[in-house]
Amino acid sequence: MEGTDHAGRGFSRRAFLETGTLAAAAVPLAAEARPGARAMDEAVAATTGVPVMLRINGGEHRLTLDPRTTLLDTLREHLGLTGAKKGCDQGQCGACTVHVDGRRALACLTLAVAAQGKSVTTIEGLAQGGTLHPVQQAFIDCDAFQCGYCTPGQIMSAVALISEGHAGNAADVCEGMSGNLCRCAAYPNIVAAVEQAARELTAVPKAA
Repeated sequence: MEGTDHAGRGFSRRAFLETGTLAAAAVPLAAEARPGARAMDEAVAATTGVPVMLRINGGEHRLTLDPRTTLLDTLREHLGLTGAKKGCDQGQCGACTVHVDGRRALACLTLAVAAQGKSVTTIEGLAQGGTLHPVQQAFIDCDAFQCGYCTPGQIMSAVALISEGHAGNAADVCEGMSGNLCRCAAYPNIVAAVEQAARELTAVPKAA
């Protein structure tokens, strides 16, 4: 395929691509040629971070983060806590639900810096000493998951819902869990699991 440049000279498609490729390659080379370019870029990157101390699952973590970093990205990318899932990343699916000071929070909409000084609990922090939390066990007993992607967020919401005292019946559970979507449509089993766990957690202890 032939064309014409601004000066009226003919040029080929191959020549155009070769010229463009060389020009693109020259940009990083030019940057490397600048004295101290890499050191300057690293210094700029370092100054954009802020020190953050997060209390997660009973442990303290000190990090330097971009102030725009979400709690979800901090958990997954910086701390290796991948239980909270990135679903819609817009606060609409509930897959990233965690607890902040005992209350449900969408980690994808929460900035890490905003969680400083607060107690954060993720799905990794629910089991105690190798024993599953009653809600975790109920999800297994009731087969309340299929692909499992939304399950951590479902469980974290359910734990908070029961703690809030809003899991008295199936209608309450459906309403309280409406912010957690399950694309596999395992909703009947999820409701059954929450009801089972609620009965166990709110049962009156028998007298000795």
